[in-house]
Amino acid sequence: MAVIGLAFAIMTLGTPLVSATADPEPSLQQLAKQAEKLHEEIGTLAEQYNGERVRLKQAQRAAESAKKTLATSESELATRRTKATLLAQSNYMSGGLNSGLAFTQATDPDTFLDQATTNYALQQQQSEEVAQVGRAIEAAERAQASAKARTSEVKALLEEIEGKRSKIERLVARVESDLFSEVRTRAVSNRGARVKVDVPIVGSGKAAEAARWALTQQLKPYVWGAEGPNSFDCSGLVMWAYQKVGISLPHYTGNQWTAGTHISRNDLRPGDLVFFYSDLHHVGIYIGAGLMVHAPRTGDVIHIATIDNRPFAGGVRIAD
Repeated sequence: MAVIGLAFAIMTLGTPLVSATADPEPSLQQLAKQAEKLHEEIGTLAEQYNGERVRLKQAQRAAESAKKTLATSESELATRRTKATLLAQSNYMSGGLNSGLAFTQATDPDTFLDQATTNYALQQQQSEEVAQVGRAIEAAERAQASAKARTSEVKALLEEIEGKRSKIERLVARVESDLFSEVRTRAVSNRGARVKVDVPIVGSGKAAEAARWALTQQLKPYVWGAEGPNSFDCSGLVMWAYQKVGISLPHYTGNQWTAGTHISRNDLRPGDLVFFYSDLHHVGIYIGAGLMVHAPRTGDVIHIATIDNRPFAGGVRIAD
């Protein structure tokens, strides 16, 4: 919760991540660290969100169980009250234990006393059973009220966490926009003269690491069917980069398309594969902020480019 508090304090106090004064602009590495920290905070929030969802399900199950218990107890109470009423009516009709007339008219006083005593015991027993069921109903009502209160509490926590996550995601977008603005400018403006760009990749998993490996191959030539180490085609670069992190992929875009989890463009993270054209004949490795590293075509070299210049077909997540 300390991490969340820090992030939320930044949000509520409105402290800018990039100073608007004459202070030096943050470097790419500093921006990358800021983005990485925000991603960690989102990860923390995500796990808290998952934990609260588990507790919500538990509270909902408890509420449902209490509801069923209450219904059963109310039904049992009605049954026992009916039995007690019938017994009282029967005793009344027969004169009951306190009826002197019934006693004097009985042919066998001992038998009468035995029956009367038995009836009295049954009355006492049923009265206690009715009281027990009444207490069970009270307990079930308390349990149901408690479960409902817990459900409402957890739902409020989920909404709070979701709100914080949304705010942090907006900060991430801001930071990553600054982080990649220079990279994007260079990628778009240097088409005729490719340059190697040192891009800090956000993330610590295998996907991010594969993206870093792919970036090390910048300016190596595209060669049809090549899979390294001196030249690559598009799917060869993807295969080589993921081999470096211990993940084996086929050297074919069609099979790479089915090798992971399909994700939307809005959900892309560094290391995800980005595919283009209806026949999926081109693939690159996403690095963030709408940019990818790829081996484009014969006569060109591996470089960073925007994903906007080709018809986007979809994204695939190979690893976290």
